[in-house]
Amino acid sequence: MMEIYEKLQEIGLTGNESKVYLELLTSGELSANNLAKNLGIDRTLTYTVLNHLIEKGQARYTIKEGKKYFSSTKPENLLNPLKAKEIVALDTIKELNKIRKQEQKEIEINMYEGKEAFRVLFNHVRRENEFLALGSTGKAFYQLYEMPAIAKEFEKRNITVKILGHKKYKGTEPFSFKKFQYKYLDIESEATTTIFGDYISIHLIKGKPAIILIKNKEMAKSYKNHFNYLWKQAKQ
Repeated sequence: MMEIYEKLQEIGLTGNESKVYLELLTSGELSANNLAKNLGIDRTLTYTVLNHLIEKGQARYTIKEGKKYFSSTKPENLLNPLKAKEIVALDTIKELNKIRKQEQKEIEINMYEGKEAFRVLFNHVRRENEFLALGSTGKAFYQLYEMPAIAKEFEKRNITVKILGHKKYKGTEPFSFKKFQYKYLDIESEATTTIFGDYISIHLIKGKPAIILIKNKEMAKSYKNHFNYLWKQAKQ
């Protein structure tokens, strides 16, 4: 019985309401006087608790010979306030989601390490139609044995690939695919930034490869604008 008593409190009844409800449930119809005696609580408090239970739909009364007799309603009625709260909660969630969409921007950030990180990266790129690389060193090309095949797949899929790198890498294998576009800046960089779809990735291949992958439409758009500006300044 103690376990049920505690559970009743968990779903919203007070301690005294739980005691009164259980007494009515197990004893059937009772007058307020008999109920107070059975529980050993004050008669005035008993009436107060009964009124609260009636308001919540957990108790009811009938009048016999001018006297009130109280009884519990069916246990399923315990769900009524929970259902009411659920409806309010669902409505509130809808409103909060509207506010969230208007005032907050979704940002998803993940970090990957090791050569497998590049498989994750290029699996994302496969779904897009454009791939922009800034500060490219070509080192990523040598991380996976299947990179030549991936590059040819991009060519076959007609994914627009634009690569901005340092002029010292010109003519190396990663900078020699016919359908890719290459330009060069006289800027040394160990980290490479790529933009594709709603994603930005930053990777560093110095020791253990590491990639930070960021998904955010506005950020990707801003990075793409910067890339396009630098692309116009760069040399063939």
